Amino acid sequence: MKLQFLLFALLPFSVFAQSDVPTNPLPKPDESHQNYSKVLGWVDGRKPQAPEGFTVTKYADGFENPRWLYVAPNGDVFVAESNSNYSPAKQVGAALIGAGGSNNLKNSADRITLLRDADKDGIPETKFTFLTANEGLDQPFGMLVIGDWFYVANSGSLLRFPYKAGQTSITGKGIKILDLPAGKHNRHWTRNIIANANNSKIYVAIGSGSNIAENGFDNEKMRARILEVNPDGSGMRVYASGLRNPVGMGWAPGTKTLWTVVNERDELGDDLVPDYLTSVKDKGFYGWPYAYFGKNVDVRVKPQQPALVKKAIVPDFALVAHTASLGLAFYTAKVFPEKYRNGAFIAQHGSWNRKILSGYRMVFVPFQNGKPSGPAEDFLTGFIADPNKDEVYGRPVGVVVAPDGALLMTDDKTNTIWRVAYGE
Repeated sequence: MKLQFLLFALLPFSVFAQSDVPTNPLPKPDESHQNYSKVLGWVDGRKPQAPEGFTVTKYADGFENPRWLYVAPNGDVFVAESNSNYSPAKQVGAALIGAGGSNNLKNSADRITLLRDADKDGIPETKFTFLTANEGLDQPFGMLVIGDWFYVANSGSLLRFPYKAGQTSITGKGIKILDLPAGKHNRHWTRNIIANANNSKIYVAIGSGSNIAENGFDNEKMRARILEVNPDGSGMRVYASGLRNPVGMGWAPGTKTLWTVVNERDELGDDLVPDYLTSVKDKGFYGWPYAYFGKNVDVRVKPQQPALVKKAIVPDFALVAHTASLGLAFYTAKVFPEKYRNGAFIAQHGSWNRKILSGYRMVFVPFQNGKPSGPAEDFLTGFIADPNKDEVYGRPVGVVVAPDGALLMTDDKTNTIWRVAYGE
């Protein structure tokens, strides 16, 4: 038993797949830290660092908090420029670059920009303002094209607009097909969307409005879950629940299994609770707020629900705690070396609740037969400038596979999109 405990103590959380959180570390709420990073920007020609054989270049810049990316079927790249309006997030990090450091009530640009690389050389030649707040955008995040419709997930609604492939702007208000619990004055304002293979269903990821429902359970109605809805907004149902803040979603290649990355709870110490990558089971319950990483009860939550805790599903793959793992992209192209194919790239925005910064990087999780097959590996690093001063150069958010097989990643606080290519 002592040997088993010692092994648990020595292993990083990132290797704990298909198991409960180990007995070490224990919850240490009295040792919780608030440690907000200071974003310096990419000065003196610096840029993120990738493994040997890869090149990192600036794909585009000049945005206002580029948060999320979507690649349309015709290859156009859409960028959601949006930000949190949650007041505690605005009062910290005065050195943040771009929209993040403002003390105004509204931080969000509420804009979707279109980038087009017509000659397919890895550099977009044209940039268009595709949608704005005038057309009904309000903290837009997830984007999706299904047939002749362009979908946008606002913080408080799911909209769709008439759309033809190749058009460079949309004018006219969107059609609201579903109300969502707005995140304007709550934590976790983002609403991501993804369709299944035949575009018959849309899945909407919605985070909690708080850390552990400390503002009451009435404030958490229809939050901390993934919804399923028909493309016209009908037939809405809860697909999975108990997910504190699911953001990135993707379908494991060769399967019909939905996966998501989830930000877990804060204020239990530096090493609890791990963010995680998990498959999403239909009607599954993942513990929030009553328990974490399976059936580990969070004693701070009152009243408890033992019957729900008993049903809590253990996530498939633990990531490091407080990394704010947001972006998720399965590598379905064939340009990168074999080891990367069908694996998961995860962009980690970075910690605020840890003494030593965690995250601020992109990691790679190898997959075989539709499941994780090894520990997470650092893929894109160099974001942390000085951990002793909590200084960083940028903050990763969204990641997609570009039509040419490169990766594109948003760096929201420096208003930049990075491109990671192999063999160029």
